[in-house]
Amino acid sequence: MKYIDYVQLNPFQRAGFKIKTFFKNLPGALKKFFIMLGNFFKKLALGIVHSFASYGRRFAKGDATTKLSYLIMGAGNAAKGQYIKGLIFFLLEVGYGAFLAFFGFEYISKFGTLGTSNGGYEYINGRPVKVEGDNSMLILLYGVMTIILTVIFLVVYVTNTKSAYKVQTLKENGEHIPTFVEEMKQFTDEKFHVTMLSIPVLLIGTFSILPLVFMILIAFTTFRPPNLPPNSLFTWNGLHTFSEVFSTKGGASMGHTFLVLTEWTIIWAICATFLNYIMGMVVALMINKKGIKLKALWRTLFVITVAVPQFVTLLVMNQMLQLDTGAINVLLQNLGFEQIDFINGEAWVARVTVIVINLWVGIPYTILITSGILMNIPADLYESATIDGAGPWKSFTKITLPYMIFVTTPYLITTFISNINNFNVIYLLTNGSPTNENLYTGAGYTDLLVTWLFKLTMSNQDYNYAAAIGILVFIVCASLSLITFNLTKSAKDEEAFS
Repeated sequence: MKYIDYVQLNPFQRAGFKIKTFFKNLPGALKKFFIMLGNFFKKLALGIVHSFASYGRRFAKGDATTKLSYLIMGAGNAAKGQYIKGLIFFLLEVGYGAFLAFFGFEYISKFGTLGTSNGGYEYINGRPVKVEGDNSMLILLYGVMTIILTVIFLVVYVTNTKSAYKVQTLKENGEHIPTFVEEMKQFTDEKFHVTMLSIPVLLIGTFSILPLVFMILIAFTTFRPPNLPPNSLFTWNGLHTFSEVFSTKGGASMGHTFLVLTEWTIIWAICATFLNYIMGMVVALMINKKGIKLKALWRTLFVITVAVPQFVTLLVMNQMLQLDTGAINVLLQNLGFEQIDFINGEAWVARVTVIVINLWVGIPYTILITSGILMNIPADLYESATIDGAGPWKSFTKITLPYMIFVTTPYLITTFISNINNFNVIYLLTNGSPTNENLYTGAGYTDLLVTWLFKLTMSNQDYNYAAAIGILVFIVCASLSLITFNLTKSAKDEEAFS
């Protein structure tokens, strides 16, 4: 389409053209995404191959003590005068060996089966003696922990060989071999970033990576009733869990429920994101408009609204919407109207209710975010538009909206993804009600995938199904974020509004 034709379109036609263009470019974006993903794994594989090659070269060129450090960590450093560093490497090797011998090996040896013994009683010398069985959950958790520690140890082991070969090279060239104190001083100078990042990386590994890997692996097991430890064992089942998630066989099947809730989750995320965004922007424009009195008062009122904890607002609204005792229904009854079951009645009523309540909760945040941006739009743009005969609507569509979308595109993407996983609004307001007998146990018309996942975990104890759905939601959210952002003007033309 030529530029002159595009300019002549009305705002709705332009929106339609942009949506059409977005979906037209989507296959190419998907192709680029998968190519980028393939290149990442290709570079990773090449890096691993290069590391093995360097590992072999160091051994071939190393002297006796360097070669010895391949068996006894720290030997090469200690032989060249770095006694403290060599001792640290040696103690790490001994510590890992002790961990593996007294703890890790027991769990890693059972990792392939996740346990074979349920325990019970054995008769020894004619007397029943209770025998502890295997705990599949602990085997999986400690097995993952052992694997992660093994990977960390291998990194330290390779670092030991590099260090041994480095000090060998320094000695052969007659250069100064740094002492332990000199190397430690580097961590307060040129390597200070390593010092600052070490504790956060340790905490992320302990409290994020380990549970995340554990959760991902649960999706490939039979960890659901009746296979619940410690009384029963669960085992690996490959991709069977994912096949059941997509299966539509039977009445209230997992696959049917997954598709229905995915459709509602997308509708909810679109409404919750863009209605809040547009209406919040409109209110912000009204507050910032010239001639509006008591601007500070209106801004303060919205800030106070944000200051109230969200869960308090949602729980209060839940009580106000109750059928017989809620304030809204009592008011309707007193006015002579029929009561409305906002939560457990018609599905469309419940869905509209959660969208409207989310507007009440979310619009103040949008107002605060957009107010600051609106103040930074150059006033001469509006003055020029007024001189050219543009009215308020044209100024909004030609200046305000393009500028806002350009600046806030990353915010819109993150808000959309957070709304897909917006647990609080749904769970605290309706708890997924009204229930639907055609959906898998516990699912309701207003349930999002994330609230259904919570119910699968806490109520039904279908841990493997919940883990599989969590993985699918993550893949969808990550893909949408990367693809959508790379298709936007914010990523392609960063300097457009500078």
